Amino acid sequence: MKTKLALTLASAMVLVACGKVDFAVTDSKNADAVVKKMKQDAQQEITQAEAPNSFELPYESFTLDNGLKVILHQDKSDPIVAISTIVHVGSSREKPGRTGFAHFFEHMSFNDSENVPKGANRKMIPELGGSRNGGTWSDGTIYYEVVPKDAFDKLLWIDSDRLGYMINTVDKGTLEREKQVVKNEKRQRVDNRPYGHVGHVVKKALYPKDHPYNWTVIGDLEDLQAATLADVREFYDQFYVPSNATMVIAGDIEIEETKAKVKQWFGEIKAGKPVGKMSPQPVTLTETKKLYHLDNFAKIPEIRLTFPTVESYHKDAYALDALGEILSSGKQAPLYKTIVEEKKLAPGVYAWNSSEEIAGTFTLLVRGNAGTKLDTVYQAIEEALDNFEKNGFSEAQLTKIKAEQETSFFYEIESVLDKAQKLGQYNEFAGSPEFIKQDIKNITSVTVEDVKRVFKKYIKNKPSIITSFVPKDQKELVVSGSVKANVVEEVIEQGKEQQFVENDAIKFEKTPTKFDRSEPALTELPTLTTPDVWQTTQSNGLTVYGIEQNELPIVNFNLVIEGGQQLDLGNKLGTASLMAQLMNEGTQNKTPQELEEAIGLLGASLRVSSNLETVTISGSSLAKNFDATIALLSEMLMSPRWQESEFDRLKSTRLTRINQGKGDASTIARNAFYKKLYTESHVAGSPVGGTEKTVSNISLEDVKQYYQQNITPKMATFNVVGDVTEKQVSKALARLNKWQGEAVELPQQPMVSQRKKPTLYFIDVPGAKQSVIMAGKPVVSGNSAEFHPIQVANNRLGGGMSARLAQTLRIQKGYTYGAYSYIRGAGYQSPFIASSQVRTNVTLESLEIFKDLISNYKETYKEEDLAVTQNMIIKGNSRKFETLDQLLGMLTEMSRFDREANFIEQQQDYVKSLELKAVHNVIDKHFNEQQMIYVVAGDAETQLARMKEFGYGEPVVLDIEGNPVK
Repeated sequence: MKTKLALTLASAMVLVACGKVDFAVTDSKNADAVVKKMKQDAQQEITQAEAPNSFELPYESFTLDNGLKVILHQDKSDPIVAISTIVHVGSSREKPGRTGFAHFFEHMSFNDSENVPKGANRKMIPELGGSRNGGTWSDGTIYYEVVPKDAFDKLLWIDSDRLGYMINTVDKGTLEREKQVVKNEKRQRVDNRPYGHVGHVVKKALYPKDHPYNWTVIGDLEDLQAATLADVREFYDQFYVPSNATMVIAGDIEIEETKAKVKQWFGEIKAGKPVGKMSPQPVTLTETKKLYHLDNFAKIPEIRLTFPTVESYHKDAYALDALGEILSSGKQAPLYKTIVEEKKLAPGVYAWNSSEEIAGTFTLLVRGNAGTKLDTVYQAIEEALDNFEKNGFSEAQLTKIKAEQETSFFYEIESVLDKAQKLGQYNEFAGSPEFIKQDIKNITSVTVEDVKRVFKKYIKNKPSIITSFVPKDQKELVVSGSVKANVVEEVIEQGKEQQFVENDAIKFEKTPTKFDRSEPALTELPTLTTPDVWQTTQSNGLTVYGIEQNELPIVNFNLVIEGGQQLDLGNKLGTASLMAQLMNEGTQNKTPQELEEAIGLLGASLRVSSNLETVTISGSSLAKNFDATIALLSEMLMSPRWQESEFDRLKSTRLTRINQGKGDASTIARNAFYKKLYTESHVAGSPVGGTEKTVSNISLEDVKQYYQQNITPKMATFNVVGDVTEKQVSKALARLNKWQGEAVELPQQPMVSQRKKPTLYFIDVPGAKQSVIMAGKPVVSGNSAEFHPIQVANNRLGGGMSARLAQTLRIQKGYTYGAYSYIRGAGYQSPFIASSQVRTNVTLESLEIFKDLISNYKETYKEEDLAVTQNMIIKGNSRKFETLDQLLGMLTEMSRFDREANFIEQQQDYVKSLELKAVHNVIDKHFNEQQMIYVVAGDAETQLARMKEFGYGEPVVLDIEGNPVK
């Protein structure tokens, strides 16, 4: 087991003390005194102990002759290896008229290369038991993979071929196909979502036309469609050179051996012309610009104020980060107090700083309650900022924020991939991996005076870009004096999309190399070893499951109480959810503000939530503050505050969220799908949190009654993983022994009979650029012996990018950004779901593909599919126990569904011995397409008439509530 990573001195000063001092903050003056005392106590302890004063993440670095910067980090905790490669090219390097190229090229790079089989990037890595992806932002592009260590050589082969030997394989068919995929991604992320165009509007207004941040990362569709093969090659030749990249390899590696392998696989890549660094280009505004857009999908109005700020790693960026938290996060935040608490104009407020390589922005965002005029919200924002300038904030507030920031840092370097990405980011954008130490120092060095200074310098009375995005028929809500933003809505016409033909035998001239670039063999994979699980029962009947893992000084845990929405009264669905939310709002001894401060000053998190079947308190803490965090959990659990004003606010917020969801096609489709899949009397037939009608019926007394009747230790399990022993857990949980109660009888959910024929439902989302498709049926409960076999059988249908749905709908057809199928475990008949969001004008064609792939799945599932399935699952299990979240998920599944401690090994043995006939039997029984329903949420004007051609009769038209339209 590795040595624990160390806290900084500043972090330890705050966080050690918080585990030792019992306090309740009542006002800012007292809070400052408490924090001062805590710091003094902590400093004394640190002096006595041998505490390090910096953070260490060991690595070795070198540079190849061609300029590629390489960093190696050895981490033998798990038999896995991660590679993260940052290429220093984002949308900021593009030319006007050729926007979106960096992101588009990221997509292109996952296709073919000279020495690796077609599609290997997307198919081979998952089938080796690994995972892979990429991402693009304004300043860079990242490619990353994690594989079992036996596939490390193959990963070096694939990655090096992508970096140095892919451009010759790009042909016109591949180019056109990937254009369709990127356009589908834009529709899914931007065009078909409420407020999706805000980024475009802000960038065009804030940055001059020749500024590298004038356009969004995904770019303009007309630029993308105009891209030629010559454009692609020019972009590759200019930016995809080794000296413009940092590659980090982390995990179970031998340093000297890996150095040699890197030189072999990457050393012959052509050096290319070095790419110059970009200097900061901050912008200023001479006047405020007000813009509005009538949003086709928005149901509530949104206002954003965007101020220009500074670039990444600038000293003011750290203070601006803290300012965003102070202005909007928590009960003391001035924006929250004025807009949410006092004036009740919105369910929430947000503020954040976003510093990038050459410039930055600071954003204030409020989504008001339905029908709220944004002039009123704007006035409230101004009032809140005036109050902030006048009243300031306490040292305790800043201390809490820094404690939370530092704790979150540990979670950002938890996995080997996290570590690889962090080291690469610092090397490429801050000049050295060593900047990790300076970054932490900069965070902890922010003072109250720094925050006040940047507020006056960048925000107070400064010009900004003010955007009003309101429902399309509510122009009267926009901020006065606003002018119409230039938003170009894509017109999707039937049969007008440019066609492409894939060439499976692309002819290209192969680049000669001295080193043999043939596919390397797999090495030996270590035997899977599952972590040790301990189990005990507290005196009040609370069962406890734990895994000790001491790589990092942190602990994750949850308290899961069976019940949830299934115990709500039918006309008051949402009671459990409101109760859970209200339990976060203070205790009998602490106001909401005081509870929030107590948690934050520990650098911990505690959150109560509810779903259809459970109420859960989730948390995390530094190991040294585990006991103090459980003390707060105990207080939240056993003595909730039940404040009427907080209940009213939360109820209003829930109703606003429900209304907001009526503009989101995915939410509309999902709610209707479950409503039609299950019966009205079934817990899964209604959305989590209830409906507008049922939530309106709930009173505070209903919430109290739910708590008194259903929150009992005999229905609960505590799961804990991390740097804490069984003895320490039992001692901390002794506080809960006063929590008493008897078992509650859970309602038996009605069995859902399998349909005799499929039904197609259609919901109109006028003007939708994409159609959301969901297909599926109820199968078995999560504790059924058949549950895991169904998961295994689904692998080649929709279990990832290498499976049939994604390969057909995305890779072959270019209809979508992604398509998957899955089964989600539940105490009732779990739903099997296949879904995608497809371009509107191929809705029928996509439905037919779903039908064909599912109905013919048994006939097309061959021995080679079984071999791939076995390989993916068996090798993928090597990555199951890396992070605390993964371990906690394993424990939660084990405790909820009464699985044995070695259930992962049992499942592994099942997969190893699996025969083709057994898979066919599972498909026969549980994947019968004729028993499924289909739900489509899309544009009825252009697509509804076509649905009749699907072959399942007249589609049943539903409204956005999932009810039949008469």
